[in-house]
Amino acid sequence: MLAIGIAVGVLLLIIILMYNSLVNKKNQVENSFSTIDAMLKKRYDLIPNLVNTVKAFMKHEKELLTEITELRSKAVSGNLSDSEKIDVENKIGGKMSGIMVAVENYPELKSNTNFLQLQGAWTESEEQISAARRAYNSTVTDYNNAIQMIPTNILASMMNYTKKDWFEIPDTERKNISAKDMFNA
Repeated sequence: MLAIGIAVGVLLLIIILMYNSLVNKKNQVENSFSTIDAMLKKRYDLIPNLVNTVKAFMKHEKELLTEITELRSKAVSGNLSDSEKIDVENKIGGKMSGIMVAVENYPELKSNTNFLQLQGAWTESEEQISAARRAYNSTVTDYNNAIQMIPTNILASMMNYTKKDWFEIPDTERKNISAKDMFNA
């Protein structure tokens, strides 16, 4: 009888430890995503200043500036799921890359002090977001491993824990950059 009580106690302890581990991993994923959210908020705050500075110089890029402004409004609305936030973020990143490339066609903008400060802040923000993405993806990997591996997967399914998506860069950013094209531009 004592052996059965000990076995039940050990089994209960194992279940509690697995449960706590799963909750910990889920909370780490949520914390990592909220870090990305904070970094994105900082970056979203830069967009109006950048758009207003660039708008005065870039008459031909009006449509792109309008799209960026609309995406920013959607991003800060607060009505998006995590996957929708990631999608909007990727779209904003792509559009802003287009702006930064288009700047090369406007020498007076490239020498504008306000723009240069904003561009530096944007670059710093991009680096922070990139670091936060790596941390998030690492916690997502740990979480996904935990909910998919035996025996914790049994407990995870009872808790309705589902696989989380990584914060991946869009395919357009995965392309190799041609140095030849850069120097011939």
